Amino acid sequence: MGEEKGFYKNFFSIYIALVLQNVVTLSVNLADNIMLGSYSETALAGVAAVNQIQFVYQQLLLALGDGLVIFGSQYWGKGKTEPMRRIAATAMQTALLIGIVLFVLVSIFPYEAMGIFTTDQPIIQQGVQYLGIIRFTYLFFAVTQLLLASLRMVETVKIAFILSIVTFFINCGINYVLIFGNFGAPCLGAEGAAIGTLTARIVECIILISFLVGKEKKLHLKVTDYIHFDPVLARDYFKVALPIFMVQGLWGLNTALQTVILGHMTAAAIAANSVASTLFLMVKSIAVGASSTASIIIGKTIGTGNIKRVMEYSSRLQRMFVGLGIFAGALLFLLRVPILSLYDLSPATKAMANSFLIILSVVCVGMSYQMPTNNGIIRGGGSAMYVMKMDLISIWMIVLPVSFFMAFVVEAPPEVVVCCLNADQIFKCIPGYLMSHYGNWIKKLTRDTV
Repeated sequence: MGEEKGFYKNFFSIYIALVLQNVVTLSVNLADNIMLGSYSETALAGVAAVNQIQFVYQQLLLALGDGLVIFGSQYWGKGKTEPMRRIAATAMQTALLIGIVLFVLVSIFPYEAMGIFTTDQPIIQQGVQYLGIIRFTYLFFAVTQLLLASLRMVETVKIAFILSIVTFFINCGINYVLIFGNFGAPCLGAEGAAIGTLTARIVECIILISFLVGKEKKLHLKVTDYIHFDPVLARDYFKVALPIFMVQGLWGLNTALQTVILGHMTAAAIAANSVASTLFLMVKSIAVGASSTASIIIGKTIGTGNIKRVMEYSSRLQRMFVGLGIFAGALLFLLRVPILSLYDLSPATKAMANSFLIILSVVCVGMSYQMPTNNGIIRGGGSAMYVMKMDLISIWMIVLPVSFFMAFVVEAPPEVVVCCLNADQIFKCIPGYLMSHYGNWIKKLTRDTV
């Protein structure tokens, strides 16, 4: 009983901080959407399109961070921090390289980047204005996300929540002033929202680096750690991270393609999808937090060598995921009406967003089980390749072909297309359950001597 109580205490101490951090971070996006929606539906659509680029980039950074946590937490279970610092350096170097490449591409081809998502010229113009400023956040964001992943390896998660609170107030405060031109400031619309986000990213990066220099006592990370490159551990790290990187990148691209599909169907669909997906992502924090927490716990337990306990934890976690899924679905269904009332949108756009949210309420139930089971337990146990294959088949061989067919051949309503685009969140529950109960998913990733 004492062990079980300790398990739940450890789980929720990590889980609550991660969920709150994600909710507050996404609340910034929700506040941006509400303010931009009140300013101009065209500005909202333009920023929503640009944020699909940010979303794909975020998924790539998330993959690098998840690979770091999965690999590093096994060393943490063994009590070895030196290899963890070397792995963190490899992950950071890779993230900065990706950030530089993305910055260069959107700087050279801003109109082409916007043209991927919509053919509406006013929306493209608003998006280009926003992109011209938001691109400067990319490197700051890379540093912050990989440093936070390094801290998650050693179960230090509260600083992430504190940072998200700071970001929320800075971003919302500047947005309120600059989007509408309050307190005598210029009325900048989408550009004002970009300035708020850039300022918040710079401040959170500075605060996090200050915390690592002055207060972090587990990893003892130093700037000089990021100069070195360990080819042996880098090779081990990329064996874990590359399958995740591929899946997260393709999943981010899949999400962006949802905007492409819906944006080419009706004028209201892209704005309705932006509104619905922002609230959906907030509630999705319940599943994302469970996935990250499960990955940390499973990886650390494998590092101790107690495989029987790993299986016990897997079963215990999955029972919790079912309960969390029911709660998440009910929460999204209940929140949709009061949140939609905050938007100043056309009746057709608001009605479509409401329909999307009802569909996503059902999706939440399956997602809250399959995501933490597949990405938290199975991938966290070292079987990233299995999850990659499952996602490639489900998304690129089933979900996207069916969605394109329904949208452009059958010309089904946007609500039907949204069902198709999210169907994998339901049917991936089956392989997740079978693999976690009957498959060989536990892999030792660490070296005995490094």
